[in-house]
Amino acid sequence: MVSGTIFHCKKNSWPREEYVSRVTLQLKAPIDPFNRESTKPSASQGVPLGGMGSGSISRGFRGEFRQWQIIPGICEASPVVANQFSIFISRDGGSRKYASVLAPGQPEGLGKSGDQGVSSWGWNLSGQHSSYHALFPRAWTIYDGEPDPELKISCRQISPFIPHNYKDSSLPAAVFVYTLVNNGKERAKVSLLFTWANSVGGVSHLSGEHVNEPFIGEDNVSGVLLHHKTAKDNPPVTFAIAACETQNVNVTVLPCFGLAEGSSITAKDMWSKMTQDGQFDRENFSAGPSMPSMPGETLCAAISASTWVEPHGKCTVAFSVAWSSPKVKFLKGSSYYRISVLRFKILKGCSYMVILSAIYEVLWYITTSGRGIDYKRWEEDIEKWQDPVLKDDRLPEWYKFTLFNELYFLVAGGTVWIDSAEAAGSSLYDKKQPTKDENTKFTSAEKVDSKGLVFEHRNGANVDKADAGKGNVLEEIVVPLRKAKQPFSLAEPQDECNDVGRFLYLEGVEYVMWCTYDVHFYASFALLDLFPKIELSIQREFAKAVLSEDGRKVRFLAEGNWGIRKVRGAVPHDLGTHDPWKEMNAYNIHDTSKWKDLNPKFVLQVYRDFAATGDMAFGIDVWPSVRAAMEYMDQFDMDGDGLIENDGFPDQTYDTWTVHGVSAYCGCLWLAALQAAAAMAFQLGDEEFGEKYKRKFQMAKHAFEAKLWNGSYFNYDSGSSSNSKSIQADQLAGQWYTASSGLPNLFDDFKIKSTLQKIFDYNVMKVKGGRAGAVNGIHPNGKVDETCMQSREIWTGVTYAVAAKMILAGMEEQAFSTAEGIFIAGWSEDGYGYWFQTPEAWTMDGHFRSLIYMRPLAIWGMQWALSMPTAVIEAPKINIMDRSDLPALSSRSTRNEAGGRKASRKMKCFGNSVFSCAC
Repeated sequence: MVSGTIFHCKKNSWPREEYVSRVTLQLKAPIDPFNRESTKPSASQGVPLGGMGSGSISRGFRGEFRQWQIIPGICEASPVVANQFSIFISRDGGSRKYASVLAPGQPEGLGKSGDQGVSSWGWNLSGQHSSYHALFPRAWTIYDGEPDPELKISCRQISPFIPHNYKDSSLPAAVFVYTLVNNGKERAKVSLLFTWANSVGGVSHLSGEHVNEPFIGEDNVSGVLLHHKTAKDNPPVTFAIAACETQNVNVTVLPCFGLAEGSSITAKDMWSKMTQDGQFDRENFSAGPSMPSMPGETLCAAISASTWVEPHGKCTVAFSVAWSSPKVKFLKGSSYYRISVLRFKILKGCSYMVILSAIYEVLWYITTSGRGIDYKRWEEDIEKWQDPVLKDDRLPEWYKFTLFNELYFLVAGGTVWIDSAEAAGSSLYDKKQPTKDENTKFTSAEKVDSKGLVFEHRNGANVDKADAGKGNVLEEIVVPLRKAKQPFSLAEPQDECNDVGRFLYLEGVEYVMWCTYDVHFYASFALLDLFPKIELSIQREFAKAVLSEDGRKVRFLAEGNWGIRKVRGAVPHDLGTHDPWKEMNAYNIHDTSKWKDLNPKFVLQVYRDFAATGDMAFGIDVWPSVRAAMEYMDQFDMDGDGLIENDGFPDQTYDTWTVHGVSAYCGCLWLAALQAAAAMAFQLGDEEFGEKYKRKFQMAKHAFEAKLWNGSYFNYDSGSSSNSKSIQADQLAGQWYTASSGLPNLFDDFKIKSTLQKIFDYNVMKVKGGRAGAVNGIHPNGKVDETCMQSREIWTGVTYAVAAKMILAGMEEQAFSTAEGIFIAGWSEDGYGYWFQTPEAWTMDGHFRSLIYMRPLAIWGMQWALSMPTAVIEAPKINIMDRSDLPALSSRSTRNEAGGRKASRKMKCFGNSVFSCAC
C-alpha cells in the first residue's frame, strides 16, 4: 500500500531560466513545461480508459476522471467532478441505509453541502479500508466494508488494449464490472449509480448547445447518449454511458440534470431520488433528446443499476463508457477520419443517424455476452498475453507490473489513429504528392546511374522536360533489387489486414510534437513487440519524409538564425504539431537538419524492424530513404576518417548538452548505422553501396576507438572541455541496437562490459545508492556532471535503455538493479508518486521535467533483450569486418512470443505483482 505522505513529495519542474534563455522564453515553441496545468501533477493517477488513437480519459486511483485528451494536442488535466460512481444500500426494509460517492473524501472547491450541485451528494467514504490495484490495461478497486460494513464491493476496470488485435485496440471504450458480496445475514438492495457530465474536460461543459438523450439498445444494453458540440469548430463528440440489464439487474436512467439552482432537475434532486427509491422512473427512456443546453449551463446524465444481493450471496453489475468522434481535426484545419470509423461502418458523408447507429454498435460490441467479442474475451486475451511474464519467477516482481503499466502512454500519450485512405496519394513513392505550399517538395522521382541506383533526388512535379517519356524512373531503381529477390510490386495496394492506417503519438503532453523521432528510438520497442504493423507504418512515414523538402523559412530559437523547415535527406525531428505530415519539424529550438543522431537512428530502427519482421516489401520500399539518410551524413565527416563530428552545439537528443568533435553517443550511433546500412544493402542486393559502407565502418570503428576509448569507457567527446571525459550513461546506444538486431557487436566484449560496469558503478550506484536510476553524466571523480540541466538529470527512458544494454551483454543482475531505481523513485510508495505519468527526467533533489512522456516505453527494450525474436536470433550472421559472402535475406516469421528467451536471474521481489495504492 502507498501511504498518503507521497502526495507532498514532488517538486515543481525545472526553473524556466535553466531550461532556455530569456530570449527564447519570449518566442513561441511547441514545448511549454512551465505554464500548463499538467506540470502540477497529482499522485492519484491511475490506468487510463479506452484503446489507442481515439482520444483518452485517465482515471485516478481515487476514482476521478481526468487528463482528458479527446481533441488532438489538448490535455485537460483537471478532473470533471460530476463524473462518479456512487452506491446506495438498503437493509432491514429500509431501516438501515447507506449512500456514498465511491471516492474518498470530498474534492476541494465543491462548495457547501446545501448547494444544488455535487457538493450535496454523500461524500462519505473514508478510504481507510479501500485499495487500488493496477496492471495496465486493467485496474481493480476494492471497497472492503465501505460504506456498508457487511458489503464488499470491487470494481474491475477493463480497456481493450490487446496486442496484435488492431480492431479492438482502437475502440474508445472501457468497461467497469462491479462485484457485490453480501457478508451480512439479511438481503441487501444495492443500487449503483454512474453519473457523467456532457464535457470533454476543462470548461467545455459550459459552452452550450449540448444535448442528452436516453436509448435502449440491443441485448438489454441501455443508457444515455451525450452529444457534445465542441468549441472552435472541432468535430462533435458523443459519449455513451450504459449498463447491461439482466434477470437480476434493473437499469434506469435520468437523461438530464444540472449542477446549479434553476435547473429543472438539480444534482441534489437526483441524489435525493436515488436515496429514496434507488432507481429512476422507467418512463425516462421515452423522453427523447433534451433541449440544447444554454451557455454557462452544465448538462449531466445518470444511469442506475439496481439489484438484490442475498445473504452470503454475490452479484455482478457491468457498466460501460464509450465515446465517438469520427473525425479528428488539427489546429490548421486538416481533418481525417479515425481508424475506428471504417471498422464500425461509419462512411464518409454519413448521416447523423448512421453515426448514432455506429455508437450503438460499439456499446453492443463491448457489453454483449451472447455474440461478438465481449469484455470477457478481452480479459482472456489480455491474460494470455500477460501470463507468461507474470508467471516467470525469474523476473523481479516490480519489473513485471512496471513493464505493463508503462504502456499506459500508448493510450494516454495523445495518440491519434486515422484511416490511411484519408490521405490521398499517401503511398510512399507516389509520383504526385498534394501540398499546400509550393516550397514543399516530395522527392518521388530520382535520377539513377547505369545500375539503377539513386544518386540524385528531385521533385517528381518538376522533372526536366528532357526526362519526359523515359518511363517510370522508380521502376529503374527497384527492379534490379526485385530481380534478385522476390517479385513484389510497389504499385500493389497493401493487403487490407496490413493497412493499419496512420498513427501518431506525442513526445509528451507538455512537449506537443507528434512522433518525435529521437525519442521514438527508445519507445519503439513497445510498438514493434506488441503492434508491429503500426511500427512499420511509422517508419514508412519517416522514410517518405526523408525524401521530402519544405522550403518555408523558420527561425531557430536557440541561436536566433533562420533556415528552412525541412531539408531533403535529413530525418525530421517530428511529424509536426498543428498540421502533422504536411508541416513537419514543429521543434524549432535548434536546426535539426544538423543534428547527428536522427539519421543514424532512422537507419537503425529500419534495420531492426526489417530483421525482426522479415518483411521484404518493407525493406525494399524504404531502402531509397535509407541510402539518402546515410549519404546526407557524409557532410559531417570533417576529416575523412569515416566518423561524423558534432558541431559544438547540442546537436542531438540531449538538446542542452553541448558536444565537441567526435562524441561517444552520436559516434556510436553512427558506427552502428554504418554496419546496419551495409548489412541491409547486402541483403537487398545493393552490393556497391554495401561495400562502400562496409569500408566506412571499418575505418570509422578504428578512429572511434582511437579517439575516445580510455581503457575503461568511452569519453563523452574528443574535445578539451571540462566534461569531455565525463561518463555518459547512454554512450553505447548504437551497440544497444546492434545487439537488438542480431548484428555483430561493435566492440569486443571487454570494452562493452567494462563500459557498462563503469556506468553501473558511477552513474547508477553513486546517485542515491542506485535508488533513482542512472544520471546522464558523471565525472571520473564521482561528481555529477553539472555542465547543464540535462547532464545532471536522470532520464527514465535512458535508464531503461541502459538496463537493456546490460541484459544484452549478459549483465542481468546490474540491469535489473539499474532499472529498479526508476521503479523506486517513480512507482513505489517510497518515491515521488509518478505512476501513470512517468516524466522524462528527475534530479537527485526531486525536480521533475515533462510528465507523461514517451521515452519510458524503453522498458520494452529490456523485454526485447530478454525474449529476443526468433527471426533476429536465427538471422544470417553478418560479419562486416570479414565478410566473404552473404546469402540473400529469406522470408522470416514474425516474432515468436515463446522463442529465444534468455534465462534471467531471480531478483529480490519488491512489492506485489500489481501496483497497490491506498485510497
